[in-house]
Amino acid sequence: MTHAVTSMNTKRALASSLRNAMEKKPFSKITVTEIITDCGVNRKTFYYHFQDIYALLKWMLKQDAIEVIKSFDIAADFDEAILFVMNYVEDNNHLISCAYDSIGHDVVKSFFYSDFIDMMNRYIESKEKKLGIHLEDKYRDFVSKFYTEALSGMLMDWIRDRDTVDKDTVIAYITKTFSTSLNGIIKTYGFTA
Repeated sequence: MTHAVTSMNTKRALASSLRNAMEKKPFSKITVTEIITDCGVNRKTFYYHFQDIYALLKWMLKQDAIEVIKSFDIAADFDEAILFVMNYVEDNNHLISCAYDSIGHDVVKSFFYSDFIDMMNRYIESKEKKLGIHLEDKYRDFVSKFYTEALSGMLMDWIRDRDTVDKDTVIAYITKTFSTSLNGIIKTYGFTA
């Protein structure tokens, strides 16, 4: 077995132990000792793979959902990618609620941010290509950050209020708003190459 395979298997085992611990207690009360004891590895192995428990949680969430989003054709499947994230939240309600309640809105939001910004960059680039118009690089970065903040914030609000807010409505509103406003931004402030 290669080092990469062994490393991935160890990370998955640590994530599984964290998931088990989160079924029993709040995230903020879980220790590295509990995770390594359940997993059957030593402390050095844990810290070889992860800086701390937050890094393990981020990796676990990323493996579960965000990596799949990256495989979507964002230009064609933007709403499908958002639906996937929302379905993941519903299917992993306890895990997300535990993380949300223990480490807070801003920390959970930051876990999604880096991957959402990549998704937004790809979405903007696809719109530019379709329209044959391009934004200045600095402005594209700004727009990408702006939309990422909006998307992350809306999804975090939905996580908090999902019992009273219809998922399909949120997806429709996000898709309509992003598509329409982004087309306007590109047409107004873009240039032809």
